[in-house]
Amino acid sequence: MAPNARPTSILESLGEEIIRILAPVSICMLMVVILVSVLNSDSSASVTSIATMAYSEASSDSSWDKFLGALLNSLVFVAVVTVVTFLLVLLFYLRCTKFLKLYMGFSSFVVLGFMGGQIALFLIEEFSIPIDVITFMVVLFNFAVVGVLAVFMSKIAIIVTQGYLVVIGMLVAYWFTLLPEWTTWVLLVAMALYDLAAVLLPVGPLRLLVELAISRDEEIPALVYEARPVTYNDSGPTGGVAQRRVWRERRGDNSNANSVSGENVNPVLNFTLNADAVPDSNSDSNTLVSDHNDTSLVRAEEGRVPERDAELSAPLIGGRMNMQPHQPEDDVSSESLMLEGMGLGSSGAIKLGLGDFIFYSVLVGRAAMYDFMTVYACYLAIIAGLGVTLMLLALYQKALPALPVSVALGVLFYLLTRLLLEIFVVQCTLNLLMF
Repeated sequence: MAPNARPTSILESLGEEIIRILAPVSICMLMVVILVSVLNSDSSASVTSIATMAYSEASSDSSWDKFLGALLNSLVFVAVVTVVTFLLVLLFYLRCTKFLKLYMGFSSFVVLGFMGGQIALFLIEEFSIPIDVITFMVVLFNFAVVGVLAVFMSKIAIIVTQGYLVVIGMLVAYWFTLLPEWTTWVLLVAMALYDLAAVLLPVGPLRLLVELAISRDEEIPALVYEARPVTYNDSGPTGGVAQRRVWRERRGDNSNANSVSGENVNPVLNFTLNADAVPDSNSDSNTLVSDHNDTSLVRAEEGRVPERDAELSAPLIGGRMNMQPHQPEDDVSSESLMLEGMGLGSSGAIKLGLGDFIFYSVLVGRAAMYDFMTVYACYLAIIAGLGVTLMLLALYQKALPALPVSVALGVLFYLLTRLLLEIFVVQCTLNLLMF
């Protein structure tokens, strides 16, 4: 295939798509494993939260009692998440976007400021870092405020937004690893099953949320990591501009309706891929505009000219991209016409819910508490599950749950490694066998 030829199928570009979402997931899991390895000491006791509200695990309890207690904790947690998610759908249906925005900003500030500050104190104590209280508070406050602005302000660089999303996922995942062992594993399975039902059932809350967002051409109200979409040129720098993947214009008169950020109350969020990237050849409204406008769009997208020379817009899940030349009589400032850092690509950038980052990292972090061999096995299983889900995503071209396959493979590989592979490798090592 020629270097400038566009792949005829989304499957041909799936490798690059998967790498762009695989890298942040791997970074998040790696940071959680490092935190667990460094801070997993006597001070890292189990925490009290909604996940342990129904049953508090004790070392003296039998395995059956721990399993029943963990199952009860998981049912309570899933019930709370379901109720809160339906409440989110209701608020989004009633267009309470300002409230959602304020709540999400507050939630992100709490995660970065309080959870991040507590973990920072653990690290300061562990490594005996000399720092005074005033400096620590100033740095922590600025870190949290910049994080909130990065997640909810579209004019901040995309790499900063993506970095803070990974950090938020890492912080929440580490606190989940402090849950009792039985509760953690049963909760992972329960959330995977919930994700499956919430996305695929006709009355599932996540499915209702996605369909509502699509019908309104608005962004899904959730903390969602979106990788930069892959771009291809069909015939040179100006060819196939209508098929390029561009970032959403999120500033304008309807910014309150189109820039709603999501909340982290529902950690397991589906990721979607819009593979319908090629405009309809039978529709005159989707043909290329003049050569001058094409050149301006390409230059604006590549950052060679001011963004005010081109206006780019893309629907949430639409398979078409509209391009209009900038009208000189428009009163919109040049800042509102910037190519935004984080937006929804017109041809299908992969979007992975932050909850998927969290529970992938929880699984690997819990495995790190036992042995690094199980960490490697669980990591490979999660990546394999993510690849399988992306293949299904490319085939069905609709929202799919990201947790079930990866969590199922991760738990299975953890049990096989701990119960079978570890014994086999240890016996081979003791008998000086190498293969």
